[in-house]
Amino acid sequence: MSNSYFEIIRSGVNTTIQDRGRNHMYYVGITVSGAIDQRNYKLSNKLVGNNLDEAVIEFAYQGPLLKLKNGKINLSVSGDVLFKIIRKNSNIENGVCYKSYILEDEDQIDLISTKNTAYGYLSISGGLELNKTWNSYSINTKANVGPNNGKKYSIKDKIFIKNSDFKKIEEIEINYREVPDNIIRVIKGTNFDYFSTEAQNNFFNKEFSVTKLADRMGIRLSGPKLENIASTNIKSEGLVKGVIQVPADGNPIVMLSDHGTIGGYPKIGVVISADLDRVGQLTPGTIINFKEVSLEEAQNIFKAYTEDTNKYLNECN
Repeated sequence: MSNSYFEIIRSGVNTTIQDRGRNHMYYVGITVSGAIDQRNYKLSNKLVGNNLDEAVIEFAYQGPLLKLKNGKINLSVSGDVLFKIIRKNSNIENGVCYKSYILEDEDQIDLISTKNTAYGYLSISGGLELNKTWNSYSINTKANVGPNNGKKYSIKDKIFIKNSDFKKIEEIEINYREVPDNIIRVIKGTNFDYFSTEAQNNFFNKEFSVTKLADRMGIRLSGPKLENIASTNIKSEGLVKGVIQVPADGNPIVMLSDHGTIGGYPKIGVVISADLDRVGQLTPGTIINFKEVSLEEAQNIFKAYTEDTNKYLNECN
């Protein structure tokens, strides 16, 4: 085991390890998990020369304060994040997202907070020294699956770094910034006809607000109550990230990375794949509107999203 590690001085609100997730375990009831914002996850890895599926540190709202022990690394931060680098000589640098940095022994990185989004990502060149669980490094705290016994990190915990062969990389910075857009595109869900005409119209024409009941499992919304005229409790069916369930109280819930694999609430819609990153980054109090698109439109939008992501990844070469 490497003797290079981060000592956690402040743990942050919800600091975990994430990667692309484990998408081959649904049949035994294990959900995908993985980074909430897959584009930012990939960009942070690319900035330090990692493979795109390398494990990263994901944090929410207030991030951790980390001190590097026994090493020298390249790192990068992606997302809309306020952070500082505290050198061992007491010099303090204001950090810039989407840029690579070198951290030396006893230097600290203070991931103070996310700003207009919920999640940020920290990548380390060469990756972290972890054991995979079912072919993934992702932590699911709801099921206690993954590194650190499936739990978020706490003060005084250590996060070990591979750092077996430090190689300074050329400083890289890409010109990427989040573009706010509160229009969330969806296709109709399998139970769309369970809802009254008024509820269907309200779903696509009225505003919804993100509540404080939001985590890696899902986001609860408030707005016009969506009346169910068939059944509010159906036989459990398979779920996917982005599906929008409506329980008996009429307030929709958007499922995120750590959602259960099955659920018994009717599904009024599903967020298209290209908008999943933005949905996961929504913060409490944000007002959103749902817009219907066809399956063909969703496919074309995802193609454009993929091309756009690749454009930024190529800037790191």
